[in-house]
Amino acid sequence: MKLFTAVIEKDSDTNLYVGYVPGFVGAHSQGETLDELRENLQEVIEMLLEDEVIPLKSEFVGTQQIAIA
Repeated sequence: MKLFTAVIEKDSDTNLYVGYVPGFVGAHSQGETLDELRENLQEVIEMLLEDEVIPLKSEFVGTQQIAIA
């Protein structure tokens, strides 16, 4: 079993959740709910891995809050 970290945002124009796996070209999707997004991302990742082993070009490290005065 492999674990992938997805970055998730909510698009204010479409009201959809949008997610992608940093460094994994083509691993992105959207959904009306977080559960739907997770299922869609799983499907995309599985399809990409079936085609070939795709190396990650970067690794998710974390987030930071930046304060601006």
